[in-house]
Amino acid sequence: MKCYIVDAFTEKVFEGNPAAVCILEESLPDGLMQNIAIENNLSETAYAVKRGEAYHLRWFTPGSEIDLCGHGTLATAFTIRNFYDKESELFLFDTLSGRLEVRKIDDLYQLNFPSKKIREYQLTDKMVEALGAVPSETYIGRDLVFVFDDEAQVRELTPDITAIKAFEEGLGVFVTAKAKDYDFVARAFWPKLNINEDPVTGSMFCSLIPYWTKRLGKSKMIAKQVSKRGGVVYCEDKGERVNISGKAVLYAVSELHI
Repeated sequence: MKCYIVDAFTEKVFEGNPAAVCILEESLPDGLMQNIAIENNLSETAYAVKRGEAYHLRWFTPGSEIDLCGHGTLATAFTIRNFYDKESELFLFDTLSGRLEVRKIDDLYQLNFPSKKIREYQLTDKMVEALGAVPSETYIGRDLVFVFDDEAQVRELTPDITAIKAFEEGLGVFVTAKAKDYDFVARAFWPKLNINEDPVTGSMFCSLIPYWTKRLGKSKMIAKQVSKRGGVVYCEDKGERVNISGKAVLYAVSELHI
């Protein structure tokens, strides 16, 4: 079985977010998919099986399966386009988050994902202590979202990962701020999934795009995830859906002996 390692949301190797992609003829047992994800030790390993016009797509972190993953989806579409169906410009995926579409538009892969609603939430002393800084706004949906007034705070943040993992609220923790060279910057932390900081997180923008659209008064934006590897995300608010676009590059192709 081949396994492709793709750096998503970048056009340069060693940047963006690496995902492992396995295109399968038949589904594997859940335990085996989880063990492969643990062995790969990347933030995501994606498994896709062709079923009719669409692929059944699942994503596994080293900690567990997850219901939505942007960079894993982009990496899967990139792999199919370059190694399995080189003529296709539309990729359909059936997932735990419903039917997802990815379109190849020039050198970008455009992901059409569900918009995620977030609501205001009470900031606690425990949160401030874990973050090591005081955000100006706090929200919650599936994940906790902290908004800062200065992008330097987001870039320089050194949170207590152990304390974040102990939060009762939220699956992930996102921090964001308005930016000078981009519309906004962001970072994502997932210690509950055994990922301290994710390099570039497509699903995070399902929550951030609606927020920044309302705040900035624009539906098309360019964001920068300011992790160590970094990545650029092209964002568009479509109401109940969002478009999340980025580039990708192949790092490696391996053969799994299992």
